Amino acid sequence: MVLGVPRPIVVAPMAGGPSTPELVAAAGAAGAVGFLAAGYKTPDTVAREVADLRASRLPFGLNIFVPSPPPADLAPLREYRRALEPEAQRYGVALPQLRLDDDDHFTAKVEIAAAAAVPLVSFAFGVPEASAVQALRRAGCTVLVTVTNVEEARRAAAAGPDALIAQAGSAGGHSATTSPADYDGTSTAPELVRDVLAAVDLPVIGAGGTGTAADVRRLLAAGAVAVQAGTVFLLADEAGTRPAQRQAMLSGRFTETVVTRAFTGQPARALGNRFTDVYSASAPVGYPAVHHLTAPIRAAAAERGDPDGINLWSGTAHREARPGPVAEILSRLSDA
Repeated sequence: MVLGVPRPIVVAPMAGGPSTPELVAAAGAAGAVGFLAAGYKTPDTVAREVADLRASRLPFGLNIFVPSPPPADLAPLREYRRALEPEAQRYGVALPQLRLDDDDHFTAKVEIAAAAAVPLVSFAFGVPEASAVQALRRAGCTVLVTVTNVEEARRAAAAGPDALIAQAGSAGGHSATTSPADYDGTSTAPELVRDVLAAVDLPVIGAGGTGTAADVRRLLAAGAVAVQAGTVFLLADEAGTRPAQRQAMLSGRFTETVVTRAFTGQPARALGNRFTDVYSASAPVGYPAVHHLTAPIRAAAAERGDPDGINLWSGTAHREARPGPVAEILSRLSDA
């Protein structure tokens, strides 16, 4: 059994704030599994959160970003930086110089996970080296790799993980695709689960567009051993979702999602707003460089409570998100 919990539901890692230790603990206490998001955190912060959850004896996971290779051509990034100057002026901030590295301390975070024998460790944005996968498995961790198509699934399987997470285009937030220039975000979760299962001999967790118990049943019927959901938990009491995004999701003003590179240079599904309308067409591939460029704009917009200048990460199931405790949301997803 991949998860080892009563409910075959994973509360997805949502980097940048929503995935608090309280959210993860509440999921574990309610019979599911929540994932901490290691992205954008220092190793010290990750180690502290992991230690606290380990001490709770609740099931949990840790998600780690695989470093992205630097782009070969910097011209599109420089052009995009120039295009963002009106936004910097709008919010009264200075744009940073181009920064190509993510400085996300990948190796340190893998070592933290292994040392603490984190029950589940997942990876996104790429396939980790087989040596890292094996080190985690020797430490007692169950290892999962997030994929978005069959080709990625085959490459991930070769690294020796215990299972794969098949992330469809309907999922909110960053796509784990390793081909960001070609990603269109049109895949559906049941279809992707079936395709991945046909291609590799590994258990598969389905992700994308999950907001109801019927969605969960559909993915399990497609062969998934469990279902990962994130957007439906953004309004949870325990989530660290920014007030501006909570208000935007509850306002009824933002009704459609789009796949955009405008905020980070990596395709991600978000509620469409002014920023995505203006910059999606011109945004280049280039994570994390674009992420660093837009960071001060997003921070200033969030401080002002302006939902038109922030990344409103949301999947296609965003209309199913409701305020309330994690346990209540999980009960809706599992009909119990």
